[in-house]
Amino acid sequence: MKKSLALLALSFITALSLNAKDNDLLMATTTSTDNTGLLDAIAPIYKLKTGVDIKWVAVGTGQALEMGKNCDADILFVHSPKVEKEFVKDGYGIDRTAVMYNDFILVADSSLADKFKGKDLKQIFETIKKDDIKFFSRGDKSGTHNKELSVWKSVFGQTPEKEEWYNQTGQGMIATINIASEQKGVTLTDRGTFIKYEDNQKGKNNMVIVSEGDKNLKNFYSVIAVNPKHCAKADYENATEFIKWITSDEGQKFVGDFKLLEKPLFTPDANQRKE
Repeated sequence: MKKSLALLALSFITALSLNAKDNDLLMATTTSTDNTGLLDAIAPIYKLKTGVDIKWVAVGTGQALEMGKNCDADILFVHSPKVEKEFVKDGYGIDRTAVMYNDFILVADSSLADKFKGKDLKQIFETIKKDDIKFFSRGDKSGTHNKELSVWKSVFGQTPEKEEWYNQTGQGMIATINIASEQKGVTLTDRGTFIKYEDNQKGKNNMVIVSEGDKNLKNFYSVIAVNPKHCAKADYENATEFIKWITSDEGQKFVGDFKLLEKPLFTPDANQRKE
């Protein structure tokens, strides 16, 4: 399954590159900015304003960074600060800039809600392991996958890949939530994607939030221009203009006003974040 998804992403990347024009901005981004519809909302507004057509491929943050390294994108819109900083330090990207955040939450089939009631995140993870409750991980080196692994390590000192109850889907976030729902299990997701999932379900959702508000589960998004010194073909000019717009008062207001089910999906934080 992972190989098929990788080949599909590669074919899409190739198609983008072959069809790219001088006024196109090629973006590698996370599934959450795509699944939520944020980029679908931004793209026509930005094209009307600048004439630049944003074309993007949505993958896990790890794969998005690889696209940057391989010169298959002009700009990255990602959410895994540690690996982003390494990407910039290694000379692949420049101008890493804060854009917005939401948070990671733990969601589970409603039949499990009473089992987790009154427990904090650490206690829920301990219960999952003790009771062999099915946990579904994206397993794709995405920002969400990286955060989930960091939680397991903080609780048990290691990750649970060899446990029978631990399942890696190798898929995006909404697909992983769907699988967790079908299998009556648990998964970690960003809040924005879960709101989109709820919207898709049209009131037929059996997945509920069982843990939220943990101070260590903020989910920070940044944009990074691909370094033109590393990739001569990277459109640094258009990448820079997008960074300026998305972090401007206009761009930040657009992010803050973007809602589903009357709920904001992201909180703008350009020029405010301290890392």
